[in-house]
Amino acid sequence: MASVLSYESLVHAVAGAVGSMTAMTVFFPLDTARLRLQGVVNVLLTTPLWVVNTRLKLQGAKFRNEDIVPTNYNGIIDAFHQIIRDEGILALWNGTFPSLLLVFNPAIQFMFYEGLKRQLLKKRMKLSSVDVFIIGAIAKAIATTVTYPLQTVQSILRFGHHRLNPENRTLGSLRNILYLLHQRVRRFGIMGLYKGLEAKLLQTALTAALMFLVYEKLTAATFTVMGLKSALKR
Repeated sequence: MASVLSYESLVHAVAGAVGSMTAMTVFFPLDTARLRLQGVVNVLLTTPLWVVNTRLKLQGAKFRNEDIVPTNYNGIIDAFHQIIRDEGILALWNGTFPSLLLVFNPAIQFMFYEGLKRQLLKKRMKLSSVDVFIIGAIAKAIATTVTYPLQTVQSILRFGHHRLNPENRTLGSLRNILYLLHQRVRRFGIMGLYKGLEAKLLQTALTAALMFLVYEKLTAATFTVMGLKSALKR
């Protein structure tokens, strides 16, 4: 036991800790890049499914816009076949660029959640379940409202049956996204970018609020078992 707790062992322990911290600091950007790349791969793999899902949902709907051509798909496989045949395989990735930009949504959500939580903990010793639920809903509502115009363009691009910028036919490009935003504002006004926001807020805010509540409760229970201080207490 004396040899384990000797000065030499302490030196080795400190040296190992410093070496580990240095390595983590140097290579942390690579870990961040890995996580971002995983998000990009996820978007690229799932976008074709979202495109087909969006078109099947809107099939049979009546549109006031005469430029929109109605679709007739007999299931998922037929939708994939018709899209590739009539529009090319790249049409399956319509809306990819807005999807990549929408990774900022959870970042905004967590930023506001942590900020609101810190502000409340300055005024009280502990946050209640109601506090967590409310600030979780508020944080998600802010993130959804900020990014909703991009979600609108994403849905338009996924549906595919619309007029593109005649100067740039590349679906999902930044210029085309700006063109679609401008066209929507010109036709419906600024509120046209937020059509359907009420339903989206009801869905996402309540879901996020419940998620944060469960997350904080599980975290607090884990801290209690380990004898550590909960993040819900100051």
